[in-house]
This record gives sequence, structure tokens and C-alpha cells, in this order.
Amino acid sequence: MEAPSSSRRRLVGQPLLYAISVFASLGVFLFGYDQGVMSGVITGPHFRKFFDNPGPIEIGTMVAVLEIGAFMTSVAAGQVGDIVGRRGTLFIGAVIFAIGGAVQTFTPGFWVMVVGRVIAGFGVGLLSTIVPIYQSEISPPNHRGALACMEFTGNVFGYTSSVWIDYFCSFIDSDLSWRIPLFIQCIIGAILAFGSLMMPESPRWLLDTDKDAEGMQVLVDLHGGDPSNEVANAEFQEIKDRVIFDRESGEGRTYAMMWKRYKRRVLLAMSSQAFAQLNGINVISYYAPRVFEEAGWIGRDAILMTGINATIYVCSTVPTWYLVDRWGRRIILLSGAVVMAIALAFTGWWMYIDVAETPRAVVVCVIIFNAAFGYSWGPLPWLFPAEILPLTVRAKGVSISTATNWAFNFLVGESTPFLQDVIAWRLYPMHGFFCVCSFVLVYFLYPETMGVPLEQMDAVFGEEELEERLEDEESERASLVSRRSSRSRLSQPVAKRTSQGPGFFSRLFGRSDRRASYEAIRDGDE
Repeated sequence: MEAPSSSRRRLVGQPLLYAISVFASLGVFLFGYDQGVMSGVITGPHFRKFFDNPGPIEIGTMVAVLEIGAFMTSVAAGQVGDIVGRRGTLFIGAVIFAIGGAVQTFTPGFWVMVVGRVIAGFGVGLLSTIVPIYQSEISPPNHRGALACMEFTGNVFGYTSSVWIDYFCSFIDSDLSWRIPLFIQCIIGAILAFGSLMMPESPRWLLDTDKDAEGMQVLVDLHGGDPSNEVANAEFQEIKDRVIFDRESGEGRTYAMMWKRYKRRVLLAMSSQAFAQLNGINVISYYAPRVFEEAGWIGRDAILMTGINATIYVCSTVPTWYLVDRWGRRIILLSGAVVMAIALAFTGWWMYIDVAETPRAVVVCVIIFNAAFGYSWGPLPWLFPAEILPLTVRAKGVSISTATNWAFNFLVGESTPFLQDVIAWRLYPMHGFFCVCSFVLVYFLYPETMGVPLEQMDAVFGEEELEERLEDEESERASLVSRRSSRSRLSQPVAKRTSQGPGFFSRLFGRSDRRASYEAIRDGDE
């Protein structure tokens, strides 16, 4: 199928792909900004005076209640994304986020601030779910990882921007010192809402909803604008064939079907997002100034240290742009988990011994931890779920994994101020232990997805081979029954009992030890 030609000037090829990535990154910039903006605001004297010196529970609620709203809409985002499309969901999320930012900015008191945070959370939940889906469906396989990591850099840049804005606004001797940082959320949300109207829709969603001409036009534009481009036409045919196959197979699109058919993939996607939070990043992102105050840096100096840490955090995300499509996903996650665990263990140790060098040592440890997270467990849990889930349930599966992120995000955000007071330095080795757990999980259960087209991800999980094997076993079983051979009937169970079965986690995630590794189909193999 050829795309209709268009005479008007438009971005095509790489410029279009990078323009899409920049605007999509604004979506993750927003919730990165929102994560960081409260960390500096809550330590400001005017903020504390306005809210009558809130205690740890009130602070934790104002910070973490955003995750409640994000959790709710991230669950619903799968349905919304399938109904109104990826671009429409981006627009809705940006508008809701801007409204929430306005409520926070002009709040008259604690409970209105809480409501504003929940509303902003509604927008964040939609954006954090749909942006990774949109990015993965737009990107070519050989650049999908790099573009997703660039997107995460946008998230960290949002966090860093909020920290420095908090720092410079802390010199304002009025309530504007915290209202201005909150108002900037509205401006960014409005820019994203306008930009989403200029972006193309996901070609995979268009083809899945039988808007073939529009989908083909987007693919042509992404491949340089030539309607006769062979790669664009081949990609169109591959996606459409997959859509038709899924329909003819009668495979439903419900959450129940997704769990039954793709349980292992869903659990792996959820685990990646859960450990992204349990590994301790939001102890730093939400409460970095409090961490530095705990280590000995007081007042504005704590915010300054947070800004320096955040700037290095941004820089640490850049190498992954290059490495993710060369080293692969697994080695990056494994190495990041090791460095993070060591850094958190030393953070707790320096706080425990509490010597003159502790403030500087804690800053170094936190910077190393943040850099390791930014290189590994920051970007990849947003890339991995959208990669491994098939088109029929991608929006729903990613929504579940993102909801997991926000559930654990809330858990960490709400409990951290309390735990900082109760268990003190032990908080950091505790999260270091979770880093060790994440290493074990990735080593034994995570497949490598580097360079694999989305439509061929079944081969990575051995599901095509598994289905064929089940069919062969069914035929063999029928043959054995028809011959009624007692020897054959007895020998088969014995063989099964003597073979070593999969372990508990392998059974839980549906892992097959006999699955083949993914191997691209070569010309002439078909």
C-alpha cells in the first residue's frame, strides 16, 4: 500500500523522529519536574510558615499523594490509549497536569494543596503510561533503546530544572519563593498540550484501528517521505499482518486474557517498575535536601548540594543513549544494581559513624548512586515493558506496569520521612538490599530485547516454539491413547518425574529452559 502524497512541507525522516522524541520527552519532563519541585519547596521557611510547620506525616502526604492520582489514571490509561489514541491521551494528560499545577500554585491551605497534587497526579499517570508506548511504537528497532533513554534524560532534566528553580527562588523573601516553582508546571503543561496537537499519531495504533492510509503516511514520513520506500512498505505489511493474525486467532484484549496469555511478560514488566522504586531513587529525588540536612548540610546549602547532585544525574543518563543498543539491556541493569547497592551501603555507614568527613562523604555516595541509577534503572524500566508486550495488550500491560511504579512510588514517598526519623541510617542499606534483589531477578529471568522488532518479540520468550511443542505433544498423546500401549503409557510419566522441573520463580514467570534465543530471520530462510 502506498501513502497518499502531500505537497505541503513537513518534517520527515530523522528530523521528524527527533522532533517527536523532544516533544514526547516533555511528557516525562513534567513528572520529573513534579518529583523534584517539592523536594526544595518543603524545606523553605516561607512554605513551612504558610502551612504551620507541617510534620513528617503532613510532608509525606503532600509529596506522595500525587502517586495516588497517578496510580488511578495509569490503570485507566490502557483503555484511554486504545480508545482515543496515543496522541489524544498525551493531550488530555498535559491539560489535566496544568490544571493541577494551577490549584497547587494558588492553594489557600493544606487540603487544597493535597487536592492539587492529586489532580496533577491524574495527568502524570496518563503521561507516564502513554509516552513510553508512543515512543516505542514510533521508533525503529535499532534506535528504540537510545530514543527511550533520551526520553528519560528529559525526565531527569525536569527534575534537575525544578531543583535549581527551587534554589534560586529560595532567595525570594515571600510566598512567591514556593508559588513560582509550582506555577511553572502550568506553563510546561500548556506547551506539551499544544505540541501534542502537532505530532503524528502512532502508526501501530492507526493500523490497529483500520486507519491504514493515515498509518502508512506516518510510516512513510518516518522513513524519509518517499511513498515507494521499501522499508516503509515492508514495515506497514508486517504490522498489518500481525494485526490481522491477532484478529483471526480470536485472541481477546481483556485484562484477564492478557494475564492468562502473557503472565510472564506482565510480571516482568511490573517487577522492573517496582524495583525502580525499591532501589531507593525517590528517597533522594523527593527528599534529597532532607538527606543532606541529615548528613550535616543545612538550609539553602542542602538545596545547593541537591542541585549539584541533580546536574551530575542528568549527565549520567547520556552514555546510555549510546550503550543501550550496543551493550544491551541486561548488562546495564546488572552493573547499575551493583554500583547502587555499594553506594547505598556506604551512605548508611558514613551516617552511622557520623564523623567530620560525613557530610562530604554522603554527598559523594549519593552522587554515585544517582549516576548509577540514571545510567541503568532510571531509563530501562520505562523502555522494557513497552518492548516486551504485544500490540493487542501493550497499552493495558504498560498501564499495569506503570501503576506498579506509582504504587511503590507512593509507598516509598509516604514512608521515607517516617523511616528517616525511626531507623535513620539503616534506611539506606535497606534499599541497597533491594538493589541486590533486582540484580538476582535480572540475571535469572530478564531476556535480552536489544534490536528485536516489536512484532517478533514472541521469539524472545519462546512462545512460538512453546505453542508448536504443545501441539506436537497433544498429537503424540492422542496417538498413544489410540494404540492403548501400556508400556508407552507408563514410560511417559516416569520420564517426566525423573527430569528436573523448573524452580519456583521460573514457574511463576512461565520461564521455559528449552526456549531458543531470538534470532532474526535471514533472507531465504522462509
